[in-house]
Amino acid sequence: MSEAISFSKRTKSPFRYDIVGSFLRPETLKQARAQFAAGKIDRAALTAVEDTEIIKLIKQEEAAGLKAVTDGEFRRSWWHLDFFWGFQSISYKVPEHGYFFHGEETRKATVTVTDKIDGHNHPFVDHFKFTQAHVSKGVQVKQTLPAPAQLLVELLSPTNLPEVRKIYPTDEALFADITKAYKQVITDLYDAGARTIQLDDCTWGMLVATLPKDFINGLAGGEPTTDDELKQLYLNINNSVIDGLPADLTVNTHICRGNYHSTWAAAGGYDKVADPLFNQEHVNAYYLEYDSDRSGSFDPLAKVSDDKLVVLGLLTSKDGKLENRQTVIDRIHEAAKFVPLDRLCLSTQCGFASTEEGNILTSDDQWAKIALAKSIAKEVWGVDEK
Repeated sequence: MSEAISFSKRTKSPFRYDIVGSFLRPETLKQARAQFAAGKIDRAALTAVEDTEIIKLIKQEEAAGLKAVTDGEFRRSWWHLDFFWGFQSISYKVPEHGYFFHGEETRKATVTVTDKIDGHNHPFVDHFKFTQAHVSKGVQVKQTLPAPAQLLVELLSPTNLPEVRKIYPTDEALFADITKAYKQVITDLYDAGARTIQLDDCTWGMLVATLPKDFINGLAGGEPTTDDELKQLYLNINNSVIDGLPADLTVNTHICRGNYHSTWAAAGGYDKVADPLFNQEHVNAYYLEYDSDRSGSFDPLAKVSDDKLVVLGLLTSKDGKLENRQTVIDRIHEAAKFVPLDRLCLSTQCGFASTEEGNILTSDDQWAKIALAKSIAKEVWGVDEK
């Protein structure tokens, strides 16, 4: 241990060394998805490949010592859109452009609304049940979901707003149905045994940068929306879903500035969003991106409420080069000037494959990152949570 003090043992997410959620897709899975898209295999055949690869992944996660595992998001093409498409009355649409990242434009995909949004019979519930059925005793399953604010932003974008307004003439009606649909899915997940939900959220990560004036033009009668209004909007819709959930359900959030094929979408420190994000959002912990200068300083962590934890994303998932061990340890202690060491944990800044393209690193690289996080956590907190 680096200090002669004892630390509390983590028994639920986040753990001292942790993951965000997604893993590189194995080649077998990529081939099966391509065959399915080409009509060469049916859905049952694709699902069988997904099942096999997810079971393999779970065993690798457990062997790496992770106490909260995921299915790697192997059944998804996108970290967020597949979940949105699982709602009743939300379906796939091809827009004019993909999302714009630093030096790269993504594939073209978004959502369209055909009727009132409903959360019953969401496929992610069965996905969770499968993962839960294949973990070892004592290992938890963390279910990752895009945050409610993320769906709101997708729906209120200039590309999708005209279709949304045909179904939802007012923002209030849209907010109410998004909240109701999310609560339905999370309740179904809870009833299936889920006790950890992670809300992945790029909305705050985009706000750290200077946004275009027409980023969202669907509010206030079509007038441009200010950053302060957006912050309140994101806070309100996320909290409207979180509030009232079972007391023994842990809800964490991951704040990201974009992660596509090792590129990024926004740059800026958390200073601009720390209030209200760090002191008013009703989550248990924040998984934060801190792997580059784009993330700014640790100063905004002073805003984190005293009852919340912070998972420092000090290891990058965007490339395979291992970080300098002592540099990471030093940065953890620097962050501890703002949040006590006992309320800190360590992970990569994001998943290894937010979309099925994956980041530019190898499978061995991603496991080496996790092993480094485990080794550092043992030195800093004196734990081996395997």
